[in-house]
Amino acid sequence: MEAAMGLMRRIHPKHTDTALSALLSLMPEHSSDLLSQVDQPLQVLCDEDSGKQFILCEYNRDADSYRSPWTNKYQPPLEDGLYPSSELRKLEIEANEVFAIYRDQYYEGGISSVYMWEDDDEGFVACFLIKKGQGRRGYLHEGQWDAIHVIEVGPEEEGTAKYCLTSTVMLSLTTNNESCGTFSLSGSIRRQMSMQLSVADGHLCNMGKMIEEMESKLRNSLDQVYFGKTREMVCNLRPPAELVSMKLP
Repeated sequence: MEAAMGLMRRIHPKHTDTALSALLSLMPEHSSDLLSQVDQPLQVLCDEDSGKQFILCEYNRDADSYRSPWTNKYQPPLEDGLYPSSELRKLEIEANEVFAIYRDQYYEGGISSVYMWEDDDEGFVACFLIKKGQGRRGYLHEGQWDAIHVIEVGPEEEGTAKYCLTSTVMLSLTTNNESCGTFSLSGSIRRQMSMQLSVADGHLCNMGKMIEEMESKLRNSLDQVYFGKTREMVCNLRPPAELVSMKLP
């Protein structure tokens, strides 16, 4: 299992589905662990009743069906699917509405979905998903941003609760231009944080602040690690013409 996870961390995000399918056939006894621990590029489905799109993931899947956050129905229909409690469903509806506003303000579009379910420790778990695709724009031929935020919320104790956030961002960029040629940059980054917060302002407010702070840190890390290091490497291998001319005697 350790070797399989090491392999998946080094696989190109575009090939994640193929590699995961191969591992599932080789290690069927670890299928549940692989599906829960390996982050895959997010897929989208349209809710037939509401006409809205929602994101597919392991957290809204039951058998071969996926639950829509808009209608709380499974597609394809499933008779004995798992559903959140009525109280948690109300919070899920509110979270989807608020997160859609956050998505439009920070991402200027894209698709978002929020799913919630009870855990075994009298708390609950919430999963916030964002998928943003970008077509041809300037030098960019195609781009994809998938963000997955999973928050475990513990039971309330003396007006506070413990929040454990695990965030993953998968990024893929491709250029295809005569002046710069074809270039592909992709990868993923995962970070975790835990906080003990007062529940006076509500769970949704606390979770929103944590996600906003984490996404800011992830963007900075991606800019420094992926773009910064890539820029440094490319400039060393193929220095700009003006820099070359300055070095010539």
